[in-house]
Amino acid sequence: MSSLLGIDLGTSSVKVVVLALDGSIRGIGSADYPILTPSIGCAEQDPEEWWRATVIAVRQAMHQAGHPDISSIGFSGQMHGFSLLGRDRKPLSPAIIWADQRSADLLPEIESIVGPDLQKCGTAPAAGFLISTLFWLQRHQPELLDRALILLMPKDYIRLKITGELGTDESDASATGIFDVKQRTWADDLISRLNLPRSIFPVAEESTHLAGQLTKEAGAELGLVPGLPVSAGSSDQPAQAVGNGLIDPPLGSVTIGTGGQVFVPLKQPLLDPKLRLHTFCHAPRVRWYLLGAMLSAGMALRWFRAILGNERFSYAELDRLAGEIEPGCEGLTFLPYIVGERSPIMDPRARGSFVGLALRHGPAHMARALLEGVVFALRQIIETMEDCGAYLPKMVASGNGLGSPLWRQMLADVINRPLCQGHDAYAAERAGVGAAMIGGIGGGVFKGYEEARTLAPVFDVTTAPNPDRVDQYEAAYRRFLDLYPRLKSWFRKKSE
Repeated sequence: MSSLLGIDLGTSSVKVVVLALDGSIRGIGSADYPILTPSIGCAEQDPEEWWRATVIAVRQAMHQAGHPDISSIGFSGQMHGFSLLGRDRKPLSPAIIWADQRSADLLPEIESIVGPDLQKCGTAPAAGFLISTLFWLQRHQPELLDRALILLMPKDYIRLKITGELGTDESDASATGIFDVKQRTWADDLISRLNLPRSIFPVAEESTHLAGQLTKEAGAELGLVPGLPVSAGSSDQPAQAVGNGLIDPPLGSVTIGTGGQVFVPLKQPLLDPKLRLHTFCHAPRVRWYLLGAMLSAGMALRWFRAILGNERFSYAELDRLAGEIEPGCEGLTFLPYIVGERSPIMDPRARGSFVGLALRHGPAHMARALLEGVVFALRQIIETMEDCGAYLPKMVASGNGLGSPLWRQMLADVINRPLCQGHDAYAAERAGVGAAMIGGIGGGVFKGYEEARTLAPVFDVTTAPNPDRVDQYEAAYRRFLDLYPRLKSWFRKKSE
């Protein structure tokens, strides 16, 4: 049976999915790469590490699948960051990714230059967004921009390695903060106003656009037959939505991965007048989505585990410890802002905090407070979306973090909504599945999204909120909401 290949280039690892045409996952491969932090506030990655990991993951997935015939290749990838390539099409420096905060002090200046035209981009500039990082580079490393041929988003660097072709897609471009989301084109007037070099921006095509073919050289490295059709792909949130069949409202998704996201598909752009949320282009050309993103969800748990000792505490053990503690953690609250925060507070100076520590509190209390802090932040995003007119009756649970029954039940209780999943064991792989489906459309395997979405899961597993726990969490959530406004000025002073 012929299969589709989906490559999902995440923040911490790349995952590759071999998807059969009956919707089953035949093989999965993965490989990690580090986030480089040369100084406080910086977050970078080596694009060649992305490629090294992709080669490993593709070979793993193909081996597990029994080396089936592949009909097409599609991509999904982490959003907002980019790599600058020189005239030789090689990286001029490490890629600056979404978690980077070095541009934080320049955000007010960017907003003053762009003004009300920010609305056309669907988002305020945020630290780690391409618009902000480019502006920082122009101010601090202009010689790097002078040497640049083009900028590429992370997944598009892998596309270059596979096809030899340069470009991006509209969904990834829309997440840069300098793309007209209604017209689905680069905001040339804003690029000019910010005095950024227009020539380095890649052509943005539809996600299903046939971007090229697998080259002989890349095929040899990946163990694939050259000549396979390769589609442009999409950023990871639209890809996971396609993989879950989330094309039309009202069914949205909530994801706990490295970061946390709430995704709601839209038939028309819905803009937050206060720009606490993001309105971006969905993979289908006639769809958009409303996104609320928190920067540190699974990242916070990984940080906490490393502090305790990875060799002593597995994620399962942290889950077990957290499950021993009652909701509210006996007064302990965690703010998950360890790399600043986006939705809805949009404050790169915010910092993570355990507040209310007492002698009685131990690792179990702290583990549960961390899990609760993440889901409280997701509830705050959902309530902000409702304030803007979005309708979210129930949500699909996505991402590795919500593979934890404890964390998933906690989220259902805190947001007081049912969370649904497919019955298979691959709920965390939907971005890779979506990438494969988009590739299948571009490669002519499917006629369009309606046909491709027949491969999406049936959501027959529901995690319903526990009414008793819903009430228990309310006081703890109000305490969470109260903390940031009280600490905001202190965070700002600490960063000066």
